[in-house]
Amino acid sequence: MSFIVLTEKDIEALVKAVKLGEEIKPSQQAKRDVFKEYGISGTYKDRILTAIYYDIWRRIGIIDRIASEITNIPNIAILDPWLRAALRVAIEILVFERFIKEARYRDSKDLFVKYFKRRIAKVLSDNTHPYVGAYFWEVVDKIAAYKWIPKTLSEKWEYRYMVSQLIINKLLNLVGVDETRKILKEFNKVYPISIRVNILKSSVEEVEEELRKNGVKPERGKYVPTILKFKGPYDFDNSSLFKEGKIVIQEEASAMASIVLGPKPGETVVDLCAAPGGKTEHMGELMNNEGVIYAFDIDELRIKRMKELLSRTGIKIVKIFKEDARKAPDILGEEIADKVLLDAPCSSSGTIMKNQELRWRITQEKIDELTQLQFELLETAIKLAKKGGRILYTTCSLFREENEDVIQKILTKYRGRLRLVSLNGPFDQGFIPGTMRAWPHRHGTYGFFYALLEVL
Repeated sequence: MSFIVLTEKDIEALVKAVKLGEEIKPSQQAKRDVFKEYGISGTYKDRILTAIYYDIWRRIGIIDRIASEITNIPNIAILDPWLRAALRVAIEILVFERFIKEARYRDSKDLFVKYFKRRIAKVLSDNTHPYVGAYFWEVVDKIAAYKWIPKTLSEKWEYRYMVSQLIINKLLNLVGVDETRKILKEFNKVYPISIRVNILKSSVEEVEEELRKNGVKPERGKYVPTILKFKGPYDFDNSSLFKEGKIVIQEEASAMASIVLGPKPGETVVDLCAAPGGKTEHMGELMNNEGVIYAFDIDELRIKRMKELLSRTGIKIVKIFKEDARKAPDILGEEIADKVLLDAPCSSSGTIMKNQELRWRITQEKIDELTQLQFELLETAIKLAKKGGRILYTTCSLFREENEDVIQKILTKYRGRLRLVSLNGPFDQGFIPGTMRAWPHRHGTYGFFYALLEVL
């Protein structure tokens, strides 16, 4: 890859795309719109600039830390968005981009410094304030001279695996060096598409046959018999299997949750954080559309997706409440449920291979906030469950404080009123005997935690 293909206009396009990438979700759309505007889309430059753009977002945590160090501003979120974007692009290209070092021309880096000073400083002046352009002009030289040298294991791994030091250090404390390395490698794998067959409308064999007719080679899940996995892409919008509700998009560890809870036909079930409804729908299948599921969520868009899913799959026993789940006992009454599912809001740290932005977005402050909410929701579930009723607590987090620590706290507070029902597979035992964990590096699934409780 040679620097010679890139111009000042190309660098300007990158800065604008990164700036808009903070405002438009998904960020890919920002790139597409800007590259089209600048005449880059479909040209020989598209591949190079796209790679740089995605590299910026993959290592955004490292880039922002360097920007803070160079500018002496602890949190660059306070900067003008144009300046922030320009700093990010400059650091990516001048500090990290390999193609500069491998270019045939010795002065490749100097040329990019000129590009930034001449074109981008003017862009900043035109869109913000002349002082901002002048400030950036001076900072570019500092960026060009900066040498990034990782000092600790977590800093080395942060760069190698593109995951924040917070996540790495938590995993190191949880499972040690060898297993942390394996988990981080797993985060950078591309997982296959995972679907679950709707047993009320089809069979695994029928779906397998239809997929093969369309050139797809499915493999059955190792742990959930109705799960099929295959390499993408797959056009769900034009798939008759999807449109007719014969298949549901769901990852295997997630699908295990409803099976562990085991709702039966005719029972009363409460799903406390239900949308977008994959587990709700699955429970409806297991109940053979007999009984009732009260589904709570506060996200209007996710509720809309849940309604579409339930309609498509033919599940008719769900009553949806757009309410904070903590209000469920006031709405439904107490001790009314045979089963309660609490798939709690969490850091989602076990799904980084799918949700790339989590690599840098997870903070300790947010985890602390979530653990408080998780405990409050568990207390809500206890109020809802009948004596002898069961509560399944799940998260897609790897962190102990969102999983075993929450369960230990609730068991301690409700000693004599609550017992842990031991889970003995198919995944591994958690850090509290009787709980269960699915691990990305051991099971090839998203990270998932399960604790089954019974009200006494």
